[in-house]
Amino acid sequence: MMSRLLVRPRAPDAEGRMIDITPQSAGWAYVGFEVRRLAPGRRVEFVQPGRELCVMVLTGRADVGADGHEFAALGGRQSVFDDSAPGAVYVPAGLPCTVIALDECEIAICSAPAGGAGEVRSIPSDRMSVEVRGKGTNQRRVRNILPETELAESLLITEVITPGGHWSSYPPHRHDEDAGDAMTMLEETYYHRLDPPQGFAFQRVYTDDRSIDETVHVEDGDVVLVPRGYHPVGAPHGYDLYYLNVMAGPRRQWIFHNDPAHDWLMGR
Repeated sequence: MMSRLLVRPRAPDAEGRMIDITPQSAGWAYVGFEVRRLAPGRRVEFVQPGRELCVMVLTGRADVGADGHEFAALGGRQSVFDDSAPGAVYVPAGLPCTVIALDECEIAICSAPAGGAGEVRSIPSDRMSVEVRGKGTNQRRVRNILPETELAESLLITEVITPGGHWSSYPPHRHDEDAGDAMTMLEETYYHRLDPPQGFAFQRVYTDDRSIDETVHVEDGDVVLVPRGYHPVGAPHGYDLYYLNVMAGPRRQWIFHNDPAHDWLMGR
C-alpha cells in the first residue's frame, strides 16, 4: 500500500501538470504545489483567487508575465543539480499569470493563502542566498528562494542538494505547533529529484506519540507531504538528492524544534 504522505508524478495532462497538490487533496489548510512540464512554445495561463504564488522555472527557460509585468527568458538550468539559481516570480493573490516555455522546461507553482498584498516581482539570483548546513555526512547545500527576509504573506521556499551518502533535515526536527518563540506551525512539501534519476532516497515522518510514523521510499519526481512531525531525509551512496521545500502556515517564520532524543547530535 502506498503511503498517504507520498504523491507520485503522473503523465503530463493537457496543461502539463504532473503533480497537483491542493489543500483539499492534502487534507490541510495552507500549501499548494504543482509541477508542470512544458514543451517549447507551450503557453499556460492560471490564476488562484485568495492565494499568492511563486512561479519557479526549475529547468529550461520561460517567459513569465502577471498583471502587466513581463519577465523574459527566466531560468536556464539544464538540471536542478546545476550550481545556479532557478527563475522565480512572486505573484500576489488573485492575479492571472502566464508562462510561455522557450525550451522544454519544468515549472513549479507554489501557493498559499494571502490577501493580495505586495507587487509582482522577479526574484533575482543574487537575492537567493546559498549556505552550507551541517558537517560530515550531515552536510547539504541550501538555496533560499523565498525566505523570511523576502516579502510575501505566507510562503517560505528553499531548495536543497544533499550529496549521496548524506542525511538532510537532520537531526530530525518539527514545526507543527504555534508556540510563540519556541516553534511555528508550518505545513511542508518535499519535491524530490535524484541524480542519476534511477536512484531512490528515504524520508521518515513521525510524531512524538507515533500517531504518524511512516518511512517513505521516494523516487525521482515524488513529493512527500509533511502535515506535522519530524521529517529527516537520507540519500543513499551514489545518488545525489535535490528537494524543493514549500512551507506555509498561520505565521511566516521558520522556528523548529529538534527531536530531544537526537538533539545531542547538534554538539558533534
